[in-house]
Amino acid sequence: MNQTASIAWSNWSGSVIARNARITKPRGLAELADAIRMAPGPIRIAGAGHSFTPLVETEGTILDLDRFQGLVSHDAIALRATVGAATRLGDLAKQLHAVGQGLPNMGDIDKQTVGGALGTATHGSGSTLGAYQTQLRKIEIVDGRGDVRRYDIETDRETIEATGVSLGAFGALTAVTLQNVATYRLRRRRRVVPIGEILSSFESFMNGHRSAEFYFIPFSGHALLITSDPSTADVTPRPSEEDEEGLSTLKRLRTWLGWLPPLRRALIGSALTRLPEEDYVQDWLHVYASDRRRKFNEMEYHLPFEEGPRALAEIIALSEKRFPEVYFPMEVRSVAADDFWLSPFYRRKTCSIAIHHDAAEDPRAFMAAAETIFRRYGGRPHWGKMHNLTAAELAALYPRWKDAMEVRQNFDPDRRFVSPYLARLFGLSA
Repeated sequence: MNQTASIAWSNWSGSVIARNARITKPRGLAELADAIRMAPGPIRIAGAGHSFTPLVETEGTILDLDRFQGLVSHDAIALRATVGAATRLGDLAKQLHAVGQGLPNMGDIDKQTVGGALGTATHGSGSTLGAYQTQLRKIEIVDGRGDVRRYDIETDRETIEATGVSLGAFGALTAVTLQNVATYRLRRRRRVVPIGEILSSFESFMNGHRSAEFYFIPFSGHALLITSDPSTADVTPRPSEEDEEGLSTLKRLRTWLGWLPPLRRALIGSALTRLPEEDYVQDWLHVYASDRRRKFNEMEYHLPFEEGPRALAEIIALSEKRFPEVYFPMEVRSVAADDFWLSPFYRRKTCSIAIHHDAAEDPRAFMAAAETIFRRYGGRPHWGKMHNLTAAELAALYPRWKDAMEVRQNFDPDRRFVSPYLARLFGLSA
């Protein structure tokens, strides 16, 4: 087992730093179990660091499960695959495609680990498509006393639904079996649409395609609408990405014209209306993800689907009236309901709204103001993105919160996985 005492760990954006943690990299289940039993606590698990909440922060031990990755086995008939929990989603996509399988959906970032994506209920977009946890069929997890537990949805559905979204607080997830689909192609189209048109016909925009999402560009009056639908056509070239150049331009206009919003709006709106439409066909793994190099911090709330347009309209008005420094696009997606106890999509079809802020600038004032709006509409926060809710507020949003806490206690009775942050989140003593 490789271990380094007192090393700083940071998430991707630099907003969370664990300055004095021990990093432990077990080589297998036996070493992992020993670390959970004996390493200094609290114990946390590092994925790819793409969360913005302090889920990994600890002055105890951080488990690096890099050796628990890769395609372990696959079933070509049932279209299932068993994979290590530390497998990066981008790597998994290639491995599955090579054996004729595909993930039903993906988010726009593929750097996360499978375990991290499951633990925080990471998702893509599509009114009939669930988040990653809805693919779970089997799990292997090492609990807070170092015991290896294995569950199958055929016989242990309730346990999998209780632990499928876990925040890394029930134990160390080591392997999962996912229900996939046959590999497929998508036709992806992108066009600029006035935001008023989308808000007035929100349901038809979001439900009219297998997958639909849009990015509202602050101070533009327009959004980039992206749709993806199944296709049997030949592959065509994917256009080169210009997201980073676009963000640089938006930042410059913010800096130069923040004091003159009408001119800023006119320039951005005019540029967007001249943006050429995209229309291409690619295998699924070459469609979903984009390269995100400019660092940001993010808040995302999951609202009842029907509340999405009104909440978004308020967030837009808030940002353009009080926070002219905001230039990152706002991302809007839909997600199908599921039955996982700590899933933000628990038993309700969802509209997800994500707001972003330059990582080099302080996001707290904007996000606190936006959070007030999200909460007024019954929003549940994304577990991996910035929010300020604590146990009592969360318990009111999740019908099976108390049940989930009882299962967590069974998995980790000595609270080995409970950091001070998780103690506040769950209403526990660390």
